Amino acid sequence: MYKISKQFAFSASHILEGLPTEHPCSRLHGHNYIVTVHLKAEHLNEVGFVKDYRDLDNVKKYIDDVLDHRHLNDILPFNPTAENMAKYLYDIFKKDIPELYAVEVSETPKTTAIYEA
Repeated sequence: MYKISKQFAFSASHILEGLPTEHPCSRLHGHNYIVTVHLKAEHLNEVGFVKDYRDLDNVKKYIDDVLDHRHLNDILPFNPTAENMAKYLYDIFKKDIPELYAVEVSETPKTTAIYEA
């Protein structure tokens, strides 16, 4: 099995609902997010790629146009946890990227949430 990944970055704010008021994430705050898309294939294409990285430009466009420098609570239809965002992004991109098998969302250098189908 061949596997590749590519990272995309964006900055955004959010408030996590359902937490005690003393929890810091219940207050308005922001992150410099890193989204990593993971692709795999049993065979390489005629060039020798799982997928040309340039074919992932739609991921960058979506992140730049929809998520970057936004308040996520205003644009996402769910509590904007990293876990929920990983699943949401997987669902958005899977139809156009059949090789996609996982999406990773990192809020900090030490924390990562992964949705893998």
